[in-house]
Amino acid sequence: MDHLVCYTPADLAGGTPPDLSPFRWKLLAQGDSWFSNARDKLNAHANLLQELVFKSPTAAINCAGTGNALAHMVDLESSADFVRLLTGADTPAWDGVLLSVGGNDLIAAARTPAHDDGGEAIPLELRLLRRQTEWGPPSAGVARYFSEPGWATYAEYMRANVKHLLSLRDQGPSVGKPVFMHCYAVPMPRPAGAGAGDELGAGGPWLYPALKAYGVPAADWAAVSRLMVFHLAQLLKGMAADKDAFPGLFVFDSTTVPLALAAPGSTGISGDWHNEIHLNHSGCFKIARAWSEAIEMVLEGKHLIPATTGRKGRGSSHQS
Repeated sequence: MDHLVCYTPADLAGGTPPDLSPFRWKLLAQGDSWFSNARDKLNAHANLLQELVFKSPTAAINCAGTGNALAHMVDLESSADFVRLLTGADTPAWDGVLLSVGGNDLIAAARTPAHDDGGEAIPLELRLLRRQTEWGPPSAGVARYFSEPGWATYAEYMRANVKHLLSLRDQGPSVGKPVFMHCYAVPMPRPAGAGAGDELGAGGPWLYPALKAYGVPAADWAAVSRLMVFHLAQLLKGMAADKDAFPGLFVFDSTTVPLALAAPGSTGISGDWHNEIHLNHSGCFKIARAWSEAIEMVLEGKHLIPATTGRKGRGSSHQS
């Protein structure tokens, strides 16, 4: 098994660009801080791409950059390198596109306050959390804190942006090639941000102050985080299942990978987490190894081979 070899657009445009011909699979990558090229993150092996492994030599041009800002889906088109490498007539026909998107938007939506700077209430359809006066009955569990109208807005936003990404793919030589997305792991809301000296970028914590501001009981924080991440996973998997609206989209459910949760209240590296919302090396390793298998299966066309039902036993009711 070989690790994915990652280059940047700057490498590709340099005086001696990398020779991609020895690689069986050539991929284009773009995304949020889970794909970040920040030096501290690479040194800590806390980059999801860094831990992908394949049976055949595989390379990726990673356009994610070095930041850790909560970049949004709508900002993707402003990434000139990514758009050029995806749509340009003189660019390679990539074997696939790797995307890490949607998580930052989810965090940003959860951080939307109940009131704007002028003290006016922000409508439920524009936020993911409810004020205490809007909470549902205790019988609803942690869903009582969750804004379904806000989720509907977020879901429509995600669908529109993923469709836009697929349309970009189909404007260039990589038309129809598979686009691989991952779901996210469930973070523990806690006071663990990125330090001021961290090249990942000072910031955070992210969910922790939002849940405190909305008055959500600390005992429910982990469950609220799980509810939001699972909503996103179901949304992404639903899009991938709709082959007419989202052709060539493949989504890996990261929520199925067992991870070590961070300890509630911890302020630094804990479990499989670097800080509140970013994985450390062990977390990236666990998710990437499982995602690699799913990606390679599609690249090799094995996802098109019907699964065998096994040998029929006596009295089997299976029809041939």
